[in-house]
Amino acid sequence: MLSTDPSLQNSGHRYLPKIDNLENLPSPNQELLPLSAKVNRSDCLEIGGCDLSKLVEQFGSPLYVLDEFTLRIACRQYRDSFATYYSGESQIIYASKAWSCLAVCRIIDSEGLGFDVVSGGELYTTLKAGVKGDLSGAEALRDRIYFHGNNKSADELHLAIESGCTIIVDNWLELDMLAAMAARASQHPVPIMLRLTPGIECHTHEYIRTGHLDSKFGFDPSQIDTVFTYVSQQPALNCVGLHAHIGSQIFERQPHQDLAEVLVEWMKKAQEYGLPVKKLNVGGGLGIRYTEEDDPPAIAQWVEAVASAVEAACQHYQLPLPQLIAEPGRSLIGSACVTAYTIGSRKEIPDIRTYIAVDGGMSDNPRPITYQSLYRALVANRMSAPLSETVTVAGKHCESGDLLIKDALLPKTEPGDILVMLSTGAYNYSMASNYNRIGRPAAVVVNQGEANVILKRETYQDSIRQDRLPERLVNFP
Repeated sequence: MLSTDPSLQNSGHRYLPKIDNLENLPSPNQELLPLSAKVNRSDCLEIGGCDLSKLVEQFGSPLYVLDEFTLRIACRQYRDSFATYYSGESQIIYASKAWSCLAVCRIIDSEGLGFDVVSGGELYTTLKAGVKGDLSGAEALRDRIYFHGNNKSADELHLAIESGCTIIVDNWLELDMLAAMAARASQHPVPIMLRLTPGIECHTHEYIRTGHLDSKFGFDPSQIDTVFTYVSQQPALNCVGLHAHIGSQIFERQPHQDLAEVLVEWMKKAQEYGLPVKKLNVGGGLGIRYTEEDDPPAIAQWVEAVASAVEAACQHYQLPLPQLIAEPGRSLIGSACVTAYTIGSRKEIPDIRTYIAVDGGMSDNPRPITYQSLYRALVANRMSAPLSETVTVAGKHCESGDLLIKDALLPKTEPGDILVMLSTGAYNYSMASNYNRIGRPAAVVVNQGEANVILKRETYQDSIRQDRLPERLVNFP
């Protein structure tokens, strides 16, 4: 969708455009293009008031282009939808594994969301971005940052305890380690939530399906009584809630409604063991629209389904409403970003295939080769040109499988054209590599005609920055 909505125009506030009614804007996760996208008079794609061709001239390519407006709208739609459809308290926490960097964390923090982190590095980044709680002191972070992970190290647990965040406990080893650490290191009980495996199947790629019983994540539900008994006997731990997650890139609402019912049932059981469980984290996983065939529910529709299921289950079990937590990642940031490439070589194989190569590939977007993910692309410097040929978009890496799109319908392209892949905000930069010693791309955030670098392009010097050459090899004959 190419938007010319008047709310995108300068409204007097530089970073927060005036938005009279969020319901007049589409759900970002349902759009192929960022919400601020439009075609300018030069027939070029603009995002955030910035011409993509000119951005490539200025910052080079490949280039991640993050639309601040779209990201903020997604944050507000989640926040406002929970306020509308859920009668109790709610909290949205960003699954920062989708894309963790200082600027992204800062934007999301300024919208009032919390953070789901899964490593010491993500926790460190979030803290360095200036994320704070509503109160002073480290304890405030227990309600802003939640530390996940199925194999947290002792150092990571120490950092989590020191920072005061809530720790999502995943397994017995971690539970034992944390109980001992908390008894030694903290004057106050360490806030924890327990991750349980709900045994709920959903239609998504097997690598990102986490709720079924055969999963590396969470305590098995057959052990729930043993886990609750153990935790109730640990005075250094304060079990404030339960967590479960069923997967990623999910379009169905029923599995999340089923999950809500299971979590409420477990909450009732936990309280029978004297555990002060008052929070339920239903995970995230709402999918986005990568192609025209994708049909995810809008953010508000997903929230309404989950909220109603939790309220119905609480009414059934005669329980007060818990604080309801959701942790979207992809549906917050996926559609807010595009990746711009410069087209290079071309290879035509008569009656078989035509390849066009770009100056990036699997090192900046590993999802196609990893998950067989599908994307859409367009030529940003000739937006009105007729779509006249089907080509395969190949990356530049020394790997036959380095193909970004196998059948892309595009205009006839020339070397130097700017090819833009859509919906690349989630799991592109965060999963990027230096395969073939190619540096990771730069990233810019665009907003109302201004573009700012948020990630510098890696250089050749960066590629050897961590290398060490032993002295005995320096003068080796």
